[in-house]
Amino acid sequence: MQSANLCISCKGGRNLCGNYPCPLLAKFKVEPKINQSIDKDFFGPATSVFVGHNGYPTVNIGPLAAIELKDDIENPSAWYEKDYNEIIELRSLLLRSKVSHHIKSKDNFIMENRELALAKRPTDVEMNFIKRPVYKVSFSDIHQPMGPTAQLEKMKLTENPHISRNVEYIVTDDLKAADASLKLYNENLDVYKITTILSSGALGFEKNQKLVPTRWSITAVDDIITKNLLQDIRKYPSVNDFQVYSGQFLDNHFEILLMPGNWEYEGFEAWSPQSVWAQGAKQASVVEEYEPFEGRKSYADKQGGGYYAARIAVVEHLHKIKRQARVVVFREIYEGYNIPLGVWVVRENARKAMLNQTGKFASMDDALNFIKSRLKYPLENYKQQSILLRQKRLVDWF
Repeated sequence: MQSANLCISCKGGRNLCGNYPCPLLAKFKVEPKINQSIDKDFFGPATSVFVGHNGYPTVNIGPLAAIELKDDIENPSAWYEKDYNEIIELRSLLLRSKVSHHIKSKDNFIMENRELALAKRPTDVEMNFIKRPVYKVSFSDIHQPMGPTAQLEKMKLTENPHISRNVEYIVTDDLKAADASLKLYNENLDVYKITTILSSGALGFEKNQKLVPTRWSITAVDDIITKNLLQDIRKYPSVNDFQVYSGQFLDNHFEILLMPGNWEYEGFEAWSPQSVWAQGAKQASVVEEYEPFEGRKSYADKQGGGYYAARIAVVEHLHKIKRQARVVVFREIYEGYNIPLGVWVVRENARKAMLNQTGKFASMDDALNFIKSRLKYPLENYKQQSILLRQKRLVDWF
């Protein structure tokens, strides 16, 4: 997040962070509505479940409940083209409740949260808090923003959660968590819903079931789905030409290059000075991650969840067109991205980019010259660190 001094100097009116209108004004706009709507007692629809990670293996868990229910409040795929203010205002309407539990707990509260996670639509709940919820909107590079938070004293479901028969069948079958996640994905549940279900402890062999912190389950689901789709992709024929796909949203710019050859993947992130994780930097910082045909064996710690979120978007596209490719993802994060909104920004940006082919070329040099014209930072900055861009194969010259 931008420095306090920058905010103090700007006071929401000078556009010093690059965003207009001021993203934090959304907080002030929605705060009166929230303060009028919440107290120590709450009744309303629970839309999801959130599991914290601090203190692991004892973590905070509880429903996310809508102070004002909006259709897309839990659907990041519908947030594309919304601005900072709209997203912050929307997510500020989610009330996070929390109770401390061990990850292997299976008491009644945990099982009710599991039902809320499985439900296909919001479920009405009554909640009583120890103290009145405090509105302090939280931001993360992994999960979506959330609004007020309160320690939960007791909770009651006021209606039976509506769980689809197919979902119930999958979670009650004795499957590995990865296998169950894939089955849910094949039932057209998006990664966001599967993440919630995995977090709630509903997946895996019964004896092994446990709560999974939401920030960990987000990346785990991306990785599980990607690895499974790649089993098919590695058997598909290669793309025949050099294809470029492009997208930009919330000051995250993507250029994605597909090249002939067997599956390989390389991702770049270039963080502009004054962007969310480059405060005080004097020049753009470029980080690179790579995986060979057989896949990675270690966590992509230089890029974290963003690596897996961009990769799943590309893999979904390749699986759909039944092709494999050598892939290079260029992600440039500009100064305007100064408040983290979650890794969904990467996933949805890359998904949209894969629907927008901006060029098709006969040679690697032609494709890179095109991409060079669309990047803010010199292509050479990427080439210096690259594995794939420094490879030269016979096909690259024709």
